[in-house]
Formats: sequence, structure tokens, C-alpha cells
Amino acid sequence: MARPRRSSGGGALHCCLAFLFKFLAFLQAFAAVSVLLYAAWILSRWGRHHHLHLRDLLPDLWFVCALMAAGLFYCLLLLAGCVAAEINSACFLCFYTILVVIMMLLEAAVAADLFFNKNWIQDLPYDRTGELNNLLSFIQSNLDLCKWAAVAIVAAQAFSLLLATILRTMVSTLRADYDSDEDFVVIRRPLLVAQGAPAYLPTTVDSRGFHPDLWSSRMRQKYGLNSSSYTYNTLDPNAPPPQ
Repeated sequence: MARPRRSSGGGALHCCLAFLFKFLAFLQAFAAVSVLLYAAWILSRWGRHHHLHLRDLLPDLWFVCALMAAGLFYCLLLLAGCVAAEINSACFLCFYTILVVIMMLLEAAVAADLFFNKNWIQDLPYDRTGELNNLLSFIQSNLDLCKWAAVAIVAAQAFSLLLATILRTMVSTLRADYDSDEDFVVIRRPLLVAQGAPAYLPTTVDSRGFHPDLWSSRMRQKYGLNSSSYTYNTLDPNAPPPQ
């Protein structure tokens, strides 16, 4: 018994959702790479005018290090999500979902602190590069643009989280269906069908060892005389010839 074929609708839907997921990850990668490039630019410009040591990075250059760590983590997270969607791994998708939830919770905590704490800038350590003040000035000058950019990034993250959850559920369902196919009983048919016994078997043997019924059966099969119109008793010498 052959296995039942699955409909191609589930595979097409899975491919569409995976493509949309990777497209959203590609859009978010612009923000992550921009943060990395901005942090690298600040660090290179600071290094040209000052003699840098490893001990100067923290806590003196904490702002640059924080930007670089955030951008690198975001890039690795997006890469893990794309790999998980490409190889259809439920484990990778679950890991990506957990990391995205943690990141969104941290973003919500930071946003709540910025909203309710009016003196949040005084709680931060001193930034020797001065880029934190420059960034705050740029955000205040382009507040509407920054708000829309932040809303777009958060919306892309939330939609990516939803797609990752759906893809993980679909992958688990497909694997469960594949495992359930083993429950079907496979009935095999023989390749060669056994042929029936010949209609005429030798019943008598004359004194010379001649089998009249065997010879008659071979002649009938050779000349196509097995029909009912050609049937007659070969053992009876008084039987009428066929018409």
C-alpha cells in the first residue's frame, strides 16, 4: 500500500512565510550593520587622535562598546534566524524566538526607563568621546524621523517573532505527519503470479511409454484448438471428429 501524498499547499505556504521572514531579517540587517559601522567609525576617529589601550575601552569608551556589542548581537541573531528558516530547524527557530523575546523585553525596559525617568541621562557614566551628546542632539533635531524608524524596527521584530513561531509550528507538524506515515501497513504483492495447473494431465500411458493426453494438450496449445468447438475425447477411438 503506497503512502498518501501530501498536498503541496502546505509546502507553498511554508516557502512564502520563510521568504517573508528572511526579507524582514534583511531589512533589519540595515539597522544592525549601521550601528556596527557607526561604532567602528567612532572608534577609528577616536584612535587617530588619542593613544588607545585596551584598558581605555571600558569604562571610558563604554558608549562605543555598547553600540558595537548591540549591533554584533543583532547581526548574529538575524543570521541565526535566516539559517533556521533555511534549514527548517524547529530547534533553531525556538532558540531564535527566545532570543528575540529577551531582546524585545530589554528594549521595552529601556523605553520605559526613558519615558518615566526624566533624569536618565544623569545616571549614565561620562562618555569621553562625546558622541552620546551628539547622538542625543541629532535625535532631538529629527524626532519624528527617529520615532518612525523606532516604530518600524519594533514592528519588524514583532512580525518576525510571529513568523518564527508559525514556521516552528509548521515544521513540527510536518515532522509529526512524516513519522505517522510509518504506521501504515504495507501490503506487498508477488511480482510473478503463479500459473494454474494445465487443464489436461496425462492419465494413461500406452505400452510404448506414449502419453496421449500430454501430446494432445501440446498440440491444442500450439494450433489454438483449446476452444470448446474443438474439444473432443482423444482417448475414445469412437468419438466423432470436431466439426
